[in-house]
Amino acid sequence: MTTTSAPATTGGARVRVQRFGTFLSGMIMPNIPALIAWGLLTALFIDVGWLPNEQLATIVGPFIHYLLPILIAYTGGHMIYQVRGGVVASIALMGVIGGSDYLIAQINAAALAANPDASELGQVHMFIGAMIMAPIAAYSMKWLDGLWDGKIRPGFEMLVNMFSAGIWGFVLLIIGFYPVAWAINGIMSLLSGAVGWLVDTNLLPLTSIIIEPAKVFFLNNAINHGVLTPLGIEQAAGESHKSILFLLEANPGPGVGLLLAFVVFGIGAARASAPGAAIIQFFGGIHEIYFPYALMKPTLIIALIAGGMTGVTTNMLMDSGLRAPAAPGSIIAVFAQTASDSYLGVALSVLLSAAVTFFVSMIILRSSRKKDLAAEAAGEDALGAALAANAANKGGESRVGSLLGTDSATSATASSGVATAAKLENIVFACDAGMGSSAMGASVLRNKLKKAGITDVSVKNLAIANLTDDIDLVITQKELTDRARQKTPNAQHVSVDNFMNSPKYDEVVNQVAAQHPTDQA
Repeated sequence: MTTTSAPATTGGARVRVQRFGTFLSGMIMPNIPALIAWGLLTALFIDVGWLPNEQLATIVGPFIHYLLPILIAYTGGHMIYQVRGGVVASIALMGVIGGSDYLIAQINAAALAANPDASELGQVHMFIGAMIMAPIAAYSMKWLDGLWDGKIRPGFEMLVNMFSAGIWGFVLLIIGFYPVAWAINGIMSLLSGAVGWLVDTNLLPLTSIIIEPAKVFFLNNAINHGVLTPLGIEQAAGESHKSILFLLEANPGPGVGLLLAFVVFGIGAARASAPGAAIIQFFGGIHEIYFPYALMKPTLIIALIAGGMTGVTTNMLMDSGLRAPAAPGSIIAVFAQTASDSYLGVALSVLLSAAVTFFVSMIILRSSRKKDLAAEAAGEDALGAALAANAANKGGESRVGSLLGTDSATSATASSGVATAAKLENIVFACDAGMGSSAMGASVLRNKLKKAGITDVSVKNLAIANLTDDIDLVITQKELTDRARQKTPNAQHVSVDNFMNSPKYDEVVNQVAAQHPTDQA
């Protein structure tokens, strides 16, 4: 088989931040359903919920204090060292949780001894602790196993494997209880203090100056999942049961405002594709789809910043927030997680941020309209260039071109064959998170195989970190093929420019059909 793969993107602070953000996202995103469940639990059953229930409300505290952080720790450990890494990471995190609770209890006891009327500190929920301890535990366990790999006498493998993981998990638990728990409490205190200072000084809208450009250049995951989500959950577990931090990055208003400006004032392919993009962004929650429009004219990032600041200011003035993270950033997900007293404020923040972004974008687009029309007449493809820049910024896989019906690079890889003599029975689409774009690509190929009458071939989507070497064929975006090949050296690999519309799929279907003649009608 012939595969097409671009040289792996390496080096550069941006790429390192992207990879760090992708790792954090990989720990958080699979557990969003649990966060949604917790949000529903608080919305319904706490004393100020829609259906107050004293018995069911007792689940809220343990859910956020133990279950959610442990799920994140297990997921992070599993990403690195499968089940073994996940189990050891979970054990280690229990030490951090216990150490934090002990520390808070000591501080409260000392405060009450000095002043019986002093207010007590609440529990610190170890989301950042989970994201720190999981890789430490999993990598260290993997390293230790490597020390005696192949040196254990036959018949003693299970004994060594079980006791080594248990003993090392115990050691990490003790380490987590003392130095790590104390350090993470300090980090949380520092971050919470910084956010509190921004709120008290009315400077929180200035975070849009960082967040909005970071989104366009795919640097937002480290900020969102590394800082905003853990702090937001900490706030939402307090008396208000909501947090404005969940809206700093997820607000769909600025994106839809930008796209609507292209609907009215854009030209050419950008204008024609903007209405569909606006629907996908606003209701589907795929913010990535508006990034190329901003990259067509980087000055439009100013419009996004203005809209983002407007949304944050509105939420501050209206004291509105969400109960849990809104993922994806769809208006549906946003309203599903909106606190019961915040619907008006959240709605206004989305509407006003969209309006401000639209207005500023209108000024920018109208001021350069003549130049843009001349460039289009000269045959320049501004949207195509922006899509290429968007893929480069992401460091690989990007589904935007396919969602917009534009696949400018597909022909570049059409000549690469997929022919192979090996029988294909287990096909996997792989991307960084194993969701979104790879799931869409798997669905496309699955439908093509079904139309061809082929029903006994498994087509799944996975994160690259979860690939195993028992897969027949791995399909990745071309910049990710080298990483996928490292995980599955014995698999066949196919590279595509996007997951939604590639001629490679027809080649795969033809090859599978030739190998499965009995499936044909």
